[in-house]
Amino acid sequence: MKPGDAVIGVSASHSHPSVLRAASHVGARFTDTAGLEEFKRALDRESKVALVDLTRLAVTYELLPWETIRTIVRLAHEKGALVYVDDAGGARVGPASFDQPKTLELGVDVGATGLDKYGTLGPRFGLLGGRADLVALIRAKGFECGMETRPMLYQSVVRTLEKYSPKRVQELIDTTKGVAAALKPIFGTRLHETPTTAQLLADDVLAIAMERGGVTQAPIVPFEASAAFCMLLLQDHNMLTVHFVGMPPGGADILFKFIPPETLARFGGPAKFAAAVDASLTRLGSLLKNPDKIRDLLLGGQ
Repeated sequence: MKPGDAVIGVSASHSHPSVLRAASHVGARFTDTAGLEEFKRALDRESKVALVDLTRLAVTYELLPWETIRTIVRLAHEKGALVYVDDAGGARVGPASFDQPKTLELGVDVGATGLDKYGTLGPRFGLLGGRADLVALIRAKGFECGMETRPMLYQSVVRTLEKYSPKRVQELIDTTKGVAAALKPIFGTRLHETPTTAQLLADDVLAIAMERGGVTQAPIVPFEASAAFCMLLLQDHNMLTVHFVGMPPGGADILFKFIPPETLARFGGPAKFAAAVDASLTRLGSLLKNPDKIRDLLLGGQ
């Protein structure tokens, strides 16, 4: 991409922030779109489009249908644009659970996925494939920026791919749906479900806690409420969330997703899982009456 080039992102909701930052880094004009109709309008507004960034499974875990993907790819190519698919989760979820083509069967020019989740075991590397000339250019840029995977780690990539099974992806989704079914009677319409996840929005986490604590004016913001909720899960129920594995989450919403069935069984099953979530929100409500206790909870009294 060159400064001023038009880049269009398209997904079921919004593109990952890394896509926007990459476009900004090279000075491209980035337009993000949700769904096919919005994408068509953005495409029509541009006389020339350099790149379309397609995300099959959005960061909100909503999935683009195969017919929509096929139409987006066709329209982009007719416009003369290259198509890159950000297939971080979709590369496995789409084919394994929704009978969609594999990444390089989508008709795109380049695609990438990660190796650390959704049925793969890590390490946290990116796997890139596509047109040989484009992959060569991207690979060279990766080396230039010191972002390449060192050869000594190639065997780890091979091993995680050898161990991958589409059946495992479906097992993870099925377990998540079992947890969602246990959470639904507790949270009702506040539990948001996608084809692969169950979610409590951060605003709802704070609102539920306030209701349970009898608090009418919020003493903290939703992001802090989510962090405190996860700390209570860890402290009271030994439940480890993404907040505490060295990689802060990119958003404040609580996502229940791709839960290993053996881990859930060791914990005690979906009902016990839901009870822990319920109890932690109730305790968070009581802490809202004294915001200093939340500060101590999160920062250790520092």
